[in-house]
Amino acid sequence: MNFLTKILLSSIAVIIASYILPGIYVDSFMVAIVIAVLLSLLNVTVKPLLIIFTIPLTILSLGLFLLVINALIILMASSLVPGFEVDGFWWALLFSLVLSLTNSLLSDLSQKEDQK
Repeated sequence: MNFLTKILLSSIAVIIASYILPGIYVDSFMVAIVIAVLLSLLNVTVKPLLIIFTIPLTILSLGLFLLVINALIILMASSLVPGFEVDGFWWALLFSLVLSLTNSLLSDLSQKEDQK
């Protein structure tokens, strides 16, 4: 699956997650596309650094601290993108879980259509 398809599926997942969760606000589909691009860039650049710096916490929590890192990246994205608001850390954590679940479902559906 190419990069543009992944970004479009991620932006659809952002819109779906914002409809499900009342603590997440996305103004438009263009903002969702910007969020998808920014989250992918932050996951490539910032997330590995945070993982390296928090290896002891991640090991002690048996990997659950990675959820905290995901929530922090979402909060970072909400501070950078106007039109995307997250009401707090717990909403960011829930948004991270719903977003990854929705992305997984959408990518599975698109791969099944490609195999036909």
